[in-house]
Amino acid sequence: MKRVVITGLGIVAPNGVGIQQFQKALQKGESGVSYFPELKELNFSCCIGAKPNISEEKKKDYFTDLELRNFNSSGILYGVIAGMEALSNAGLQPASKEESPLWDLGVIFGTGTSGVEKFREAIYKLDDKQVRRLGSTTVAQTMASGISAYLGGKIGAANQVTTNSSACATGTEAVLMGYQHLAAGKAKQMLCGSCSDDGPYVWGGFDAMKVTTFKHNEDPERGSRPMSASASGFVPGAGAGALLLETLESARERGATIYAEILGGHVNNGGQRNGGSMTAPNSEAVQRCIKEALREAGVSADEIDYINGHLTATAKDTVEIENWSKALKRSGVDFPYVNSLKSMIGHGLAASGSMEVVAALLQMHQGFIAPNLNCEDLHPDIVSVIDESRIPREPLYTELKTIAKASFGFGDVNACVIFRKN
Repeated sequence: MKRVVITGLGIVAPNGVGIQQFQKALQKGESGVSYFPELKELNFSCCIGAKPNISEEKKKDYFTDLELRNFNSSGILYGVIAGMEALSNAGLQPASKEESPLWDLGVIFGTGTSGVEKFREAIYKLDDKQVRRLGSTTVAQTMASGISAYLGGKIGAANQVTTNSSACATGTEAVLMGYQHLAAGKAKQMLCGSCSDDGPYVWGGFDAMKVTTFKHNEDPERGSRPMSASASGFVPGAGAGALLLETLESARERGATIYAEILGGHVNNGGQRNGGSMTAPNSEAVQRCIKEALREAGVSADEIDYINGHLTATAKDTVEIENWSKALKRSGVDFPYVNSLKSMIGHGLAASGSMEVVAALLQMHQGFIAPNLNCEDLHPDIVSVIDESRIPREPLYTELKTIAKASFGFGDVNACVIFRKN
């Protein structure tokens, strides 16, 4: 088995586009949540959300004018920008059109839905009997694998180029899939990550389910409240995170900067049994996922310094902390530090795992823990399990050596990966 490291990062987040801007936002605890009048007009209960701010000039850095004509897929936009930044951050260049493709570089980039706005546009045109006006890129923008296809073409990636989809666990799962491909010796580099569209046609279903918050429309930045006693649901978000995974041998040959080594991880499912359902986790499966990730990584539970949680600001936050405590057999002040990026950028859905992995690795690489926003009133069921000092509410500068990231999603899916500072 080849050893696998991370040599490049890319991010398009509601509180920062690009690694430099995003890292500053993490250190300062800056929120990317805002109020959207459009949601109010559509009779949403939750009228706040979080989406990246991309200028027209920024789009032209990554897409030609021809590509931008009739382009209407925000998830692909975010994913391409994040993916290309990760490639550049790793010190790699796309193959030119005159060169051979990059046989040893692949792409595994996930999404939940793709091109929802483009689908809507196409439906209206079809209903008006204007099929010939759909344009030549409608399929590419709306197929699930559109994001990996766009990235693969821009880079010239010629190894495996594919898209995974596992709800909120998509991004974390993509990293593990890339790790396994590289560890098996099937490539030298893999660009991995995930993205999510923004807007009412993605967020509306969650509003109808009453899992989004409705209490903070007048105070958006206070709305996302993971681990808080006053949490009332998640804030919907969007964006993309990307990582360039590489064999250690290849990274050393290139003299690349190494952010971390992937020690291993695990993906499983609760079978929607024993308390698990389409929307709720099977706690036994969650704990098994964490334990198996540690076993496959060859790491003991007491080595984990920090957990980047899934922690969505719903009633399941208390269950997640309890599951971590039981899986690690650690509680009180012995529990690792834990935080949730969702307190700053809401729940990025399929993009959440990859954005959170990028955040976790930046914190480990730079030696700090970002603050948990809006949890001054920690949930009593959480502080009965772990000491509140393990939930930093101000930036904390400390060395992190071994960290865990897990994501849990609809369909009772679980993914956990272990990283170590190189």
